[in-house]
Amino acid sequence: MNFSQPIIDPFDYVVFGGTGDLARRKLLPALYLRDLDGQLPETSRIVGSARTDMTGEGFRELVEASLREFIADKLDPEVLARFLARLHYVSVDAKAARGWPELATLLSDEPRQIRVFYLATAPELYGPIADNIHAHGLQTPETRIVLEKPIGHDLASARAINDRVGAVFEERNIFRIDHYLGKETVQNLLVLRFANSLFEPVWNHNGIDHVQITVAETVGVEDRGGYYDHTGALRDMIQNHLMQLLCLVAMEPPATLDREEVRDEKIKVLKSLAPISRDDIATKSVRGQYRAGAIKGGPVKSYAEEKDIAPGSTTETFAALKVEVRNWRWAGVPFYLRTGKRMPEKVSEIVIQFKPVPYWIFPTGSDHAMPNRLVIRVQPDEHIRLHLWTKEPGPGGLRLRNAPLNLSFAETFKNNHMPDAYERLLMDVVRGNATLFMRRDEVEAAWEWTESILDAWKSAGDRPKLYTAGTWGPSEAVAMIVRDGRTWFDEQAGYGAGD
Repeated sequence: MNFSQPIIDPFDYVVFGGTGDLARRKLLPALYLRDLDGQLPETSRIVGSARTDMTGEGFRELVEASLREFIADKLDPEVLARFLARLHYVSVDAKAARGWPELATLLSDEPRQIRVFYLATAPELYGPIADNIHAHGLQTPETRIVLEKPIGHDLASARAINDRVGAVFEERNIFRIDHYLGKETVQNLLVLRFANSLFEPVWNHNGIDHVQITVAETVGVEDRGGYYDHTGALRDMIQNHLMQLLCLVAMEPPATLDREEVRDEKIKVLKSLAPISRDDIATKSVRGQYRAGAIKGGPVKSYAEEKDIAPGSTTETFAALKVEVRNWRWAGVPFYLRTGKRMPEKVSEIVIQFKPVPYWIFPTGSDHAMPNRLVIRVQPDEHIRLHLWTKEPGPGGLRLRNAPLNLSFAETFKNNHMPDAYERLLMDVVRGNATLFMRRDEVEAAWEWTESILDAWKSAGDRPKLYTAGTWGPSEAVAMIVRDGRTWFDEQAGYGAGD
C-alpha cells in the first residue's frame, strides 16, 4: 500500500445519484482507490443518495459488486471492509421534502467535517438540490457542491443553473467538474509549457503552423439515446472537454498556479474565439451522423436505429471545426477540433504541428518534408511524443527518418500508481482547490461561443453528413483541413482517413 499521498481533512461525501452509472463506474471506485492509498481519514464517510428505496446494507452490496466489476484487480480484503464500513445510504427526493430530514440527522453526527455534495444527476435537479440543502440547514462554512457537466443545455439554462446554485453557495464553494482536467497528461501540458524553456519561445504563431485536438470514441449512444438526441456532439464534447483542452494549449502563462490566475487566463482564450457565423459555417465546420458499419470487426447499427432516437433526427454524432483565436500569440494559427462517436479508435489527443524549416537541404526527394510535431496523448496509453528528423544508422549517405522522442508515463513512472482523473478531482474538492474546475464565467463564455455555431447550423438547415461507423467521420472533415494544405495527424496507418 502506498502511503505517500497526503491524508486530507475528515469529510462527508454525499453523492446524489449514488446508485447511477457515473457513481458506480467512476466516483465510488475512485474513492475506494484513495482509501487504498491511505488518504482517507478514519472518520470520513460516503453517503449515497437517490430516489430508490434501499437499505444501507443493500447499498454496500451494490457498491461492492461495482468495485468487483470495474477494479477487481485493485481490491484488498482489509481495505474493502474498511471502505464498505464508511458507506451509508439515504433515500431522498431531490424535488420534495422526503428524505432530507434523515440526511440532516445523519450529517449532524459529524458537524465539524468538511461536507461535499456531489450532484451526479440530471442538470435540471441542480437547483432543487441546492435549495433543499439550504432549506434543511445542511450548509456549513466548509461545505462544497460539485456540478457534473453539462451545465445546462444552452447559455440561458446555464445561467439559470448558475444563478440558482449561486444563490445558495458562494462561487468559491461551487466546483464545476470536467474530468478531462484531472488527467495526468492534461496537467502535464501546463508543466511542459511553463517549466521547460525549450517550448515557450516557439509556442506562438512564429513557431506553430496549426493545432489539432481530437476526442474520438468507438461507442455509440448506448442507452443514452433519449438524452443524446437532444444534445449532440457539439454540446456533449466540444463545449466542455475540447474547449478546456484548447484553453490549456492557448492560454498565456499565469503569474502563479493560484486557481483564480489560471482560470483568468483560460477565460481570456474563450473570449478571444472568433464566432463561426452563417457566412463561414460551411467552410469552418462539418457535422456528421454515423450509419451502419463495423467497429473492430463487429457490425454496429446506424444512429437512426438506436433506441430512443427520433425519426429523421438531425442530431450530429460527429463535429469538426476550424477555430480562430484572435490575439497576438495565435494570429493566423488555426485550431482544428474534431470529435465523434463510432470512430475506429478511442483516442484523445492534442497535436502541435510546428512550422517547417525555411529551406530543406537534405536529399529526401521532397522539398516539403514533414514538419516536427508534438503529440500529447490524453488517453489511452498516456504519453508525450516529439516527432523529429534523425539520420538512420549506417554508411552510404544520409538516410533520414522521422522518429519520436517518447515520454511514456507507464514506462517512465512504472512504479507509481497513476491516479484516475476522478481520484484527483474528488480530493481537490475536499482540499478546496478549484484550479482544475470551471468557473462560472468560463462555462457561460463557452456556451456563448458554442451557440454561434448552433445558430448558424440551424439557419443553414443542412442535415448532418453521413459517415460509416468505424471510419474517421465524413469525407467533408478531411476536405476542410485539406483545403488549407494540411492533413489530420496520422500516427498509425489509416488514422485520420475519411469515409
